[in-house]
Amino acid sequence: MVKRKVGALEKIDADLPNLQYKIRRDPVSYREDFLKQYNQYESQREIFLRAPSSATDAGIISLRDLIDFTSHVADCYPGITMSFPEELSQILTLHHKDLESELREKIVGSLVLLRRKEIIDSSVLLNTLFPLLISTPSKTLRTLLFQKVLSDLRTSNAKTTNHRLNRSVQTVLYNLLTSDRTSPKGIWAVKITRELWKRQIWTDSKAVEIMKEASLANNEKIVVGGVRFFLGGDKEREEMEDESSDDEGVDMGKLKHQMGINKKSKKKARVMENAVAAVKKKERRKKQPHPLNFSAFHLLHDPQGFAETLFSKHLQNTNSKLNLEQKLLVLQLVSRLVGLHKLTVISLYSYFIKYLTPRQPSVTSFLASLAQSTHSLVPPDVLEPLIQKIANEFVSEAAAAEIASAGLNAIREICVRQPLAMNDTLLQDLVMYRKSKDKGVMMAAKGLLSLYREVGADMLKKRDRGKEAAMGLRSGERKERRFGEEEAGEIEGIELLEQWKEEEMQRKRLEKALPADAGEDEQEEVEGEDDSDGWEAEEDDESDDSGGWVNVESDVEIEISDSEDDKRPAKKAKAASAQQETGDKENQVQKQQEVEKKISTLATSRILTPADLAKLQELRSEASINKALPASQRKRAAQQQAAQNRHVDDPLTAAEIEGLAALSKKASKADKIALARDGKADKSEHKSTQAKRKEQKDSQGKSTTNREKARKKNFLMTLGKAKSKQKHSLVERGRVLKAHVERGKRGGKRGNKGK
Repeated sequence: MVKRKVGALEKIDADLPNLQYKIRRDPVSYREDFLKQYNQYESQREIFLRAPSSATDAGIISLRDLIDFTSHVADCYPGITMSFPEELSQILTLHHKDLESELREKIVGSLVLLRRKEIIDSSVLLNTLFPLLISTPSKTLRTLLFQKVLSDLRTSNAKTTNHRLNRSVQTVLYNLLTSDRTSPKGIWAVKITRELWKRQIWTDSKAVEIMKEASLANNEKIVVGGVRFFLGGDKEREEMEDESSDDEGVDMGKLKHQMGINKKSKKKARVMENAVAAVKKKERRKKQPHPLNFSAFHLLHDPQGFAETLFSKHLQNTNSKLNLEQKLLVLQLVSRLVGLHKLTVISLYSYFIKYLTPRQPSVTSFLASLAQSTHSLVPPDVLEPLIQKIANEFVSEAAAAEIASAGLNAIREICVRQPLAMNDTLLQDLVMYRKSKDKGVMMAAKGLLSLYREVGADMLKKRDRGKEAAMGLRSGERKERRFGEEEAGEIEGIELLEQWKEEEMQRKRLEKALPADAGEDEQEEVEGEDDSDGWEAEEDDESDDSGGWVNVESDVEIEISDSEDDKRPAKKAKAASAQQETGDKENQVQKQQEVEKKISTLATSRILTPADLAKLQELRSEASINKALPASQRKRAAQQQAAQNRHVDDPLTAAEIEGLAALSKKASKADKIALARDGKADKSEHKSTQAKRKEQKDSQGKSTTNREKARKKNFLMTLGKAKSKQKHSLVERGRVLKAHVERGKRGGKRGNKGK
């Protein structure tokens, strides 16, 4: 049979991608061809809608191709395709259960493409996809719709925050949770909100209210999702931010080296341009102010009511369907709320009593939750039975060392937050465990002892108070804390910053051969030259007029008049008269008043710049650790300071309660070897110096030299060149050597000399 010749127009009709390409280039010339294909799409759609379940494979494939074609060129003929998005939404909404999987994915992708071309807006797309997300039984379709909904919300908030769209979507999610608290559909509200919170698209209180309602739902999965958001949502957001900053790292030195060595091409030039743009974008982002990302706990509208409802509904309620692990998560959330906001939920503490036994599963998590829920406004008589129960159950000579150290550590964490919960008799009994032979128990007891030397030395025996605590009690510096007493708020270490500023000003004046005592005008002139302190140049007049405390000599007097160092080495100081002691006390009181005056004046009369705050943090860290200590003691002091400076938002975990218990376990030989090897490089594979250099060059993107390449060349490939060299005449060898010398002067074949 002779093959029929296909005409040009028939080829265009059969090849939709080719027609699509031509329409994109010249829509006017191919209008009739598009109308023909669009009419064919309408006829296929009508045939499909008559019997969706009995459609043929050929009809489904044809409809799928026509939908794809029309969605790609719909922006070229907006008048003709005006009803096209609505028709796709109707097919997907009414027949999503009967649609073939590939056709269903094509319709969803076409709607997203129309949104990207701005033919439809986000509200139309989300109103079509979200009802299907919460109702369709297909798992693959739910996954696809979830990805498309998140992608559209991210795109809508990419350049600027779309507050109108965010409010409408948040209202839909909130109503989904509150309309039916037993329905499992609310899990999609939890997933969407948590993902957008992690990507810092939703950072307002409305998103937190959605997760609050999820935590109060009656469905177990929704409750756990909402609780996990509060316990770990902020950490996920920080990790996502760190990953995004790490991904943007571009090695410009490596790229420049490759561009100079490898062959030039347009593709590599584009790669270089993109790398330069990424580096510039990263630099711009560094200069931008850091966004204020508040924790979800701080955005709650009514934390007291939320904590009470959560506790009564999921923990106190005997009809609750949550298992022990889920109840433990809810308990951690309630304790975080109570400890962070200093709430009063008295019934919470009696709930802990039945779980405070070593035989209880996950008992360290219960101990950590109890310590988290303790704060300075909890009545001591409420906590005292709990501490007594922990001491009786955990801390005894018959208990295992791991249990005793965990109990002592839990008691210490509770007493850090409320020292008044401990009585004298129990404290003296617990302190005696510092003489235990077990290292974990000994360190836990010493930690409790060092705590009460700071906050309640009068409760200890005289021999346990230590030198500093005894002197503080004798001089009246350390007083007994009262219930509900709060320290006056101030900027910690502000006097260190002031002293540093004065020293810097003196140093600059000495460099310019000026007198150390600066006048007002000279002081402004010196401070005006410093970029970091430029904000304070106009405020020195006010600070001098307010009290006149900016005086270098006053600091010298404070240091000289401190008689504490003179008392230690000299034995004659013990026999000093009572008048001198009285004078010393008066001087100390006077110095303390001067320092307090100085601190308050500096804090209220100056505006601290970001550079000042950074320097203040550095000075605090330097002052917190005694540099004269040995390395081992300095490390321990640094660890104690880090534990004290732990942020109030950071949770107390079970691992921290078990921290000292690990010291009580006898390590095996394998554990000791692993501990010794920890932090050292792996020496299992021996490598020569040349191999290490090669690895380093490969990591830097550098190639091998021509001599190294020639050395590794196959021997059989070099035989022909060697034989031809042997047959060269004297004239040919001279020509080759001359060319070699000229090429060396020129800088090689590429002429790279001097570059």
